[in-house]
Amino acid sequence: MPCTTVLVGKKATNDNSTMIARTDDGHFDVKKLTVVEPEKQPKKYKSVISHVEIDLPDNPMRYTSCPSVDNKEGIWAATGINEANVGMTATETITSNPRVLAADPLVAYEKAKGNKKAKKGGIGEEDIVVLVLPYIKTAREGVLRLGGLLEKYGTYESNGIAFNDENEVWWLETIGGHHWMAKRVPDDSVVLAPNQFAMDSFDFTDAFGKKKAHMCSADLREFINENNLDLNQNGVFNPRDVFGSHTDMDHIYNTPRAWFMGRYLTPYSHRWDGENAEFTPESDNIPWSLVPDRKVAVEDVKYLISGHYQGTPYNPYSNKDTGKNGMYRSIGINRTGVSTICQIRSSVPEKIKGIEWVCFGSTAFNPVVPIYAAVSKAPKYLSNVGLEASTENLYWNSRLIGALADHNYPDCVQHIERYEDKIMTEGRKIILEYDKKMTETKDFSLTEKANEEICKMAKESTAFTLTRVLEEASKNMKNGYKLSDN
Repeated sequence: MPCTTVLVGKKATNDNSTMIARTDDGHFDVKKLTVVEPEKQPKKYKSVISHVEIDLPDNPMRYTSCPSVDNKEGIWAATGINEANVGMTATETITSNPRVLAADPLVAYEKAKGNKKAKKGGIGEEDIVVLVLPYIKTAREGVLRLGGLLEKYGTYESNGIAFNDENEVWWLETIGGHHWMAKRVPDDSVVLAPNQFAMDSFDFTDAFGKKKAHMCSADLREFINENNLDLNQNGVFNPRDVFGSHTDMDHIYNTPRAWFMGRYLTPYSHRWDGENAEFTPESDNIPWSLVPDRKVAVEDVKYLISGHYQGTPYNPYSNKDTGKNGMYRSIGINRTGVSTICQIRSSVPEKIKGIEWVCFGSTAFNPVVPIYAAVSKAPKYLSNVGLEASTENLYWNSRLIGALADHNYPDCVQHIERYEDKIMTEGRKIILEYDKKMTETKDFSLTEKANEEICKMAKESTAFTLTRVLEEASKNMKNGYKLSDN
């Protein structure tokens, strides 16, 4: 599924938290936020798409989830934070190449045909959060559990998966059907992953030694050597060159997003524009991780995952005809179902470290709403979502606002900016208030009350904004007429 991922190490943030963020860009998938209690977690998991069946451990933890409302193709849990304060987002669809896929083919489901029995497939985006998140107590454990599942069952697609806890952020990328490698995000850095095999360096000595910042499948070195996969020169190993792609489509669909985000994060330490630019929208060597020029806050991550090339000639909403508008795939696109920022904080009590910032619909037009993850149920405004449009939940309101504002951008953009700032400001106020209250009273059951208060505020702000955006769109209808009947 086409998505965009941003990962932030704890020393790169303004508050010493870790963050993992991803836009879940399906095909207008209807999404909701739920909480899965241990008794609701299956003992045996069966994938709808691949038909693989997997026995699960007996000790699941509670976790948040953003599943599809229509479950005909499975759960597609997308993202969440568990009660051990581990965040996960899965998956970022990534690229590969024929050399890798021929040597270790993807494990796809095959229907029965004639005398040939059906063949079960591997695991994929439909399954991964449910199979991993309820059973891990650290980000590192997430890598190890998922790596073991990939080696045993294989996968039918190429994906990147992120994990974070209070101290670490890890990124895992699949390689063919059964292989994988993972890398710890440097504490002072931000990682950019836009639908490509992203890692551009890897330390095998560490991976097969202390595993401080690198891990991989047990036979990865042999796999590379036996299949002549290493394309690198002068002894420098670049996984992106070995396992990834360098296609013309990458330069339209993938690399421009990394360029936009890197340009925002390091405007002074790297040159992104002009004749002497180090990196352009079509550069294949944009770094996997960058040390930002200033500390990164949630607002910055939201800006990145909402990007549509603002401040560049490629902005599709520019009122200037540059001849380049819309030539590159934006980050904040129309078909996004849900986007989240899983933030694990270190300056608050254990019970309230996890905050999940949730955005439905196109990120270019909608805010992120902060929610305490340590709850037994999600607010109805985020969870009570059906397949038919309704103004009673945030998902469908967000879709309405995006569709109306997109076609009337110059008239609506001020309403959208005020809306996003309002939710961020008031949401932060409520979180700060309840952080203090719960720290003093030790009554951590107040997380649900805080979430309800945040959603009440969000519902009122959303209704206000939808009314303004609808009015602007109504003024621009083609059947408008200036001669009034009044």
